[in-house]
Amino acid sequence: MFTGIIQAVGTVVSLDARGGDARLVVDARALDLADVAIGDSIAVAGVCLTVVAIDGARWAADVSAETLARTTLGTLVAGVGVNLEKALRLADRLGGHLVSGHVDGVGAVLGIDDDGASQRWRFRVPRALARYIAVKGSICVDGTSLTVNEVGDADFGVTLIPHTLAVTTFGARRVGDAVNIEVDLMARYAERLAGAGADPG
Repeated sequence: MFTGIIQAVGTVVSLDARGGDARLVVDARALDLADVAIGDSIAVAGVCLTVVAIDGARWAADVSAETLARTTLGTLVAGVGVNLEKALRLADRLGGHLVSGHVDGVGAVLGIDDDGASQRWRFRVPRALARYIAVKGSICVDGTSLTVNEVGDADFGVTLIPHTLAVTTFGARRVGDAVNIEVDLMARYAERLAGAGADPG
């Protein structure tokens, strides 16, 4: 589990095909790997990956064909920045919201407009995901926990403050860029419970 509070922006070193899968190597840069061990989880652009190798500030993960097909990771190239977050510990503060690192779909940046020192961003999402997004609810975009301002049939809007723009990859994003979307876990559980009906027992 994660919180959606980005701890560092890393740099992709390589993404090498291995059959249908790939080996991703990331330079963690400012992310402290001292407490990271083989088998631990790190979210890369919102995607939970398992650490399989560590070499100084660099670490590697194997990315399955399923993950490559359902997220933006398959489009990564050397030199690109990626949001990083180590897995949540039970003693940590939950500054964002509960994030699983299991991406629900790929969206795209629709618009970016200045709003004082902040910016208002709109994202397109697959229509099937829009029903899980609520005004003032939480959503995870490229691993970043954001608060929803508005929702349309297949899009939503948020406000990004200067701090978020400075410490995540959003500062380098442009209209049309693809992004990983994870809806709030609570919305999915609520739908499941609502559709379960009364217990016949």
